[in-house]
Amino acid sequence: MEPTPFSRIHSHSQPQPRPPNQSLHLEQGSRFSELSSLTVPTIDAGDGVFHADEDLHSFIGGYHPALVQDQDQQRTPSSQPQARETGQSTNLHDGQSSSSHTKAGTSGQLKTKMVASPAKLPEWRQKLFDLDHMVILSQEEFETYFPWVDNIYSHRSSQQYKRKPLVTHYWDCRMKGRPPGTPKSLNPNRKKRKRQIRERDLCDVKIKISEYQAGCSVDTLEVHSIGEVSSISGELIGALIRFQGRPFWTIERINGSIMNGTGYGPPGKHRHSLEKSDEIKKSSVQRWLAARELEAKRNTGPSPWKASGNAAVTAKRHSKEDDLKLYAACFCPFSQRVWIALEAKGIQYQYCETDPFRKPKPNQLLEANSRGLVPALRDHDWTCGDSGALLEYLEEKTGTCPLLPADPKLRAHCRIWVNFINGVIVPSFGSVLAATEETLQRHGERLHLDLIELTQAAHKEGPLFLGGQLSLVDIHFAPFALRLSRILQPFRGWTLEPSELRLKMWIQAMEENVFVRNTTSADRLYTRTREWLIQDYKSKRD
Repeated sequence: MEPTPFSRIHSHSQPQPRPPNQSLHLEQGSRFSELSSLTVPTIDAGDGVFHADEDLHSFIGGYHPALVQDQDQQRTPSSQPQARETGQSTNLHDGQSSSSHTKAGTSGQLKTKMVASPAKLPEWRQKLFDLDHMVILSQEEFETYFPWVDNIYSHRSSQQYKRKPLVTHYWDCRMKGRPPGTPKSLNPNRKKRKRQIRERDLCDVKIKISEYQAGCSVDTLEVHSIGEVSSISGELIGALIRFQGRPFWTIERINGSIMNGTGYGPPGKHRHSLEKSDEIKKSSVQRWLAARELEAKRNTGPSPWKASGNAAVTAKRHSKEDDLKLYAACFCPFSQRVWIALEAKGIQYQYCETDPFRKPKPNQLLEANSRGLVPALRDHDWTCGDSGALLEYLEEKTGTCPLLPADPKLRAHCRIWVNFINGVIVPSFGSVLAATEETLQRHGERLHLDLIELTQAAHKEGPLFLGGQLSLVDIHFAPFALRLSRILQPFRGWTLEPSELRLKMWIQAMEENVFVRNTTSADRLYTRTREWLIQDYKSKRD
């Protein structure tokens, strides 16, 4: 059974996906090409708009809590509704939001958005309650405002007309009432629903919602009752001209059922107030907000992931409030990269351990990175959620302990091999971790060759990439170099070759580096992440 792809949790630039049947190793000349990500529907929480299209993540930094296996338990993913959602804003980094979540309707429920605070909401609700005249709405307006009044009405039927570019939906006022569709259960173990018994026919308002699909025009629209274009109302002709083939909606009040004597004459108004409808049932948005609030309360407990060892000491030392905040996960290798750089540069910062799996995601994380990924950095009013950009930013923020050499040629040399680490070494690491018994040797040899190629570009005498000075190349490589002995060796039997003396020297130097050591947790934390690494690598490969 193929693994289920999950959303990524950290913000790291990804290499381009390879075509099917192409070798894992990127050949010379194309190994530095950048990657795009696939997308899957998922739900993010917070105060902003909710994402549906989180990037489907490659092994290069994607984890999901459902794949964690501890010695005594395994967490399983919660089911998510098959819903299409909107992004937090057109620009993922502009910090602007208008909280919404879109869902496709079933059983008469129309496609709508869950917008928490749309503009002029009271006016729109009253207008859609009164319906003194036909209301014409754009696609965006209908999806935004109708969920706020769907508690007033109850769906009765939908009609898809053949060869006509529209669908009509008929809804009755909920106060009309109707007999229950199924008898009450006699099972004593069945949970009883708390239902308010109401008298029937308290209101006979009926509305018609017409969905005019894209491409609809005066020439293509056929009148259902007469079949003449000339019978289309002036309001509708104006709407067709206004929207110019784009979808739009109309809502109007019509006569109720002829059976109860209200089928003739002008359609009547509601016999009750809007407030009375709100007492009977909450709207879809209100129920959605309540569910979010309940979920948030359930997730207020402490995160199961905590830094340990030297990393715990460093995190505690930087726990005081500061204008520069690092939102990171102690188990994430890309978070550790930024953490190492902060320590090496001697910049004052606040370390904020963040669980990116928590739903809804922490508001502080969403404010720093609207996609809810780690690592993320907030420096006063400036925020960024890309680990590569963060390392460059920290390098330019202060001149202390430079991580790139002054020589332009050497700086270019370092950036080339940073790309090599992200585009070649990290995927090779993942291929060994996820390899079958039949392919383990081949992938293990490939990783050895890649590491040799990287080592040959380093300073001959070492011990680090540029010699004795810590550089961005070392910082990009360090989290995965540490995992060679902590994950690959115990679980896949992969070890360094005796001839790889320069590589051993380099890894040992990073293990002993004070900044790397101070951001490294105990080995057990990393062994618990191996299943995430495997699944995310497979998700990208497949």
